[in-house]
Amino acid sequence: MSDRSTIGNTHDHGPISAEDIPRAVTAAQLVYEDGSTQEFRSDGTTTYIEGGRPTAGEWYVDEEGRFCSFWPPSYRACYELNWVVESGEFVGVAFREVGRGAVFVGRYA
Repeated sequence: MSDRSTIGNTHDHGPISAEDIPRAVTAAQLVYEDGSTQEFRSDGTTTYIEGGRPTAGEWYVDEEGRFCSFWPPSYRACYELNWVVESGEFVGVAFREVGRGAVFVGRYA
């Protein structure tokens, strides 16, 4: 991603608005703390790779403005998204699972 400063206007760990979610998650591949990676595409598909094994899923913004994902055959989860910012530059996205509170931080590759 060449210019992360144009994604949105926010501060470290500020919430990502529903209108900015698509740009935030498709801006670049995300690398998680455990080394797994994920690519979100603008057509609503996503590929998560852990230990060299890819898993295909889908993502969308629900009617409440939350980021949600679907992993066949039946797993669905919704997340509150926050920006990760360092030195004034957007460097990733933090996902907090609604209801569980689990947090996953992905940094732009």
